[in-house]
Amino acid sequence: MVKRGRIVAFFLVLLLIASVMGVTTKDIVKDIKLGLDLQGGFEVLYEVLPAKKGDVIDKDALVSTVNALNKRVNVLGVSEPNIQIEGKDRIRVQLAGVTDQEKVREILSTQAKLTFRDVDDNIVLDGSRLAQGGANQSFDEAGRPSVSLTVKDSDDLKNATQTVLNKGAGRNLMVIWLDFEEGKDSYKAEAAKAQAGENPKYLSAATVDQVFNRKSVSITGGNFTVESANELASLLNAGSLPVDLKETYSTSVGAKFGEQALQKTIFAGFVGIGIIFLFMLVFYRFPGMIAVVTLSTFIYLTLLIFDWMNAVLTLPGIAALILGVGMAVDANIITYERIKEELKSGKSILSAYKSGNKNSFWTIFDANITTLLAAGVLFVFGTSSVRGFAVMLIVSILLSFLTAVYGSRLLLGLWVNSRFLNKKPGYFGVKESEIRNLADADEEGYIPTKFDKFDFVKHHKKFFIASSIMIIIGIGVLATFRLNLGIDFASGTRVEILANEALTKEEMTDEFKKLNLKPDEVVISGNESEIGVARFIGEFNQDQIHKVKNHFKDLYGSDPNVSTVSPTVGKELARNALYASLIASIGIIIYVAIRFEWIMGVAAVVALIHDAFFIIALFSVTRLEVDLTFIAAILTIIGYSINDTIVTFDRMRELYKKKKKIKTYEDLAKIVNMALRQTLTRSINTVLTVIITVVALLIFGSESIFNFSFGLLVGLIAGMYSSIFIAAQLWLVWKHKQLTRKREAKSQPEPQI
Repeated sequence: MVKRGRIVAFFLVLLLIASVMGVTTKDIVKDIKLGLDLQGGFEVLYEVLPAKKGDVIDKDALVSTVNALNKRVNVLGVSEPNIQIEGKDRIRVQLAGVTDQEKVREILSTQAKLTFRDVDDNIVLDGSRLAQGGANQSFDEAGRPSVSLTVKDSDDLKNATQTVLNKGAGRNLMVIWLDFEEGKDSYKAEAAKAQAGENPKYLSAATVDQVFNRKSVSITGGNFTVESANELASLLNAGSLPVDLKETYSTSVGAKFGEQALQKTIFAGFVGIGIIFLFMLVFYRFPGMIAVVTLSTFIYLTLLIFDWMNAVLTLPGIAALILGVGMAVDANIITYERIKEELKSGKSILSAYKSGNKNSFWTIFDANITTLLAAGVLFVFGTSSVRGFAVMLIVSILLSFLTAVYGSRLLLGLWVNSRFLNKKPGYFGVKESEIRNLADADEEGYIPTKFDKFDFVKHHKKFFIASSIMIIIGIGVLATFRLNLGIDFASGTRVEILANEALTKEEMTDEFKKLNLKPDEVVISGNESEIGVARFIGEFNQDQIHKVKNHFKDLYGSDPNVSTVSPTVGKELARNALYASLIASIGIIIYVAIRFEWIMGVAAVVALIHDAFFIIALFSVTRLEVDLTFIAAILTIIGYSINDTIVTFDRMRELYKKKKKIKTYEDLAKIVNMALRQTLTRSINTVLTVIITVVALLIFGSESIFNFSFGLLVGLIAGMYSSIFIAAQLWLVWKHKQLTRKREAKSQPEPQI
């Protein structure tokens, strides 16, 4: 008898989910903070240096600097700045949505040290004597914009003007400087510039003909506009920096680039996710419909949590969300495939549902933990947008476990327990002809599969030889071509230009020549060859960046992206990438050794190295640029490939326990073959769903993450191959040797005393 109350409960839950999502999704999406790669902006990494000899850069100095930078950013009206301390002597500033990036860069890095000097460049009054909020925009007697300054004590101005007045006629000038550089700047040199019609570096040089016995003075004659006078007053009120700042890394993204990247990647997401939904409905029928509901809930919750965290959504972050859907469906597939197996063995719908959920839980748990480990390592060692990718990946993994395991179990359980699905295996994609009687199963409970004719073990040596040959060829390729290292690792400058017409290498090179710049490499891409990328070995200074941005904006109507990395930061990023890969691999060995056995852990990592190497070799052959997102791809594949391997290992462990006596190589080979046959459909389907999202990103996504998507695609295919033909086969060989040694040890006669 059908229990209709459970079916009603299902539709009520569905209505509740749809209502909440429908009412709140728009606001959540609107409130999520977009990174600078999605709306344009500016990012810079400063090395903090002592302002004076003997100063120490400690935590207090870094905190004071961050506070000063925050005040300056607030003065500029930049919304939601991200200013963070990194390490012992670095500060990273991220400002999304900035339009005039050059002004922001200048105001951030200027020391804003105000000094009043005489014509001999001696200080007569220091800017530290300004009253709090003592700088204001005003107008002089002729109605021209000026800046009025108020000092803490009237004696300050009295003593300063007395000193200047004592210089005598013709030399009684009070020169007001901003960021005077000792040994480099001088009034004499700047005054000569002023006489030649150039703007001097000093702000003002006023004649003092009497002692000022008051607290305020005005800066006039500085060719101020109302805007520039306001800016100077605000900068002085924000305070001077207590340190010197040296740029070691910077990147600026044009607003048009960001807008285009956002639109393309979201469209790619819709395409990829839509195909996954269709795949699940066609292949898994009724449970597939449940999966569509839980996956939709997963996407909603991921965005909601991201909003609650006040995290910044970057382009790699959107890619991680899209990828997360492909990975979230993995848990559904593992469970549904297990339920189908139980149904084929002759169990009832209810019994198959319970057994399938029970037997798949720890498989899903282990697979998610190892992927989470790789994502965690990526977060610790990643920077900027790569860290955003890691955050999204971690959130996706945790939420996919909750929605795909508990959400699917709740919704499908309502239908199963209602008994509506009794004797309807077709709803699960199982044909009546595929169902056997429970009594027909062999002693290990083996259920025939469509892959029984494949002997995966028989040719394992051929696969080892084939992989070894490919690795040797790959080593030769790497030795010959090496990797095409991007500026993230090799240092230098990268300029990306978006044109409103087709570009050529010659045209770009000629345009850079006009700026006295010679690119070391120029690459043209885009659907209509409208994107050009130029790489330079050296770092650009602020003036060069300013000229490049202005030149190409005037030429093509949009700001180019300019990134520059110092050799110090490049080496550090390369070192961190190596550490991240090593730590992830060691962590996986330890976890798999604890949960399974050490042989499986080592076999899994050998397979991971195999996968990573193929990605590296292919990037060397294709000359694709290796940047930070490439490392993100490698670590993602490490997590996802081990996910696939663990599912196979889990089934091997299960079959190993069921088999009462294992004496020969043939016994082990049978276990490996059985495990691979039983999990092959799951391996193909899960890799296929992720490949769907990756291909969508490749075809429709932003060019900025093309290399990342390509690396994932290669890694996914290599990962499926290594899980079946490398990891499982290595375990077979090593396990057989281990058992052989144990038997030999037991057969040795005990020593006689």
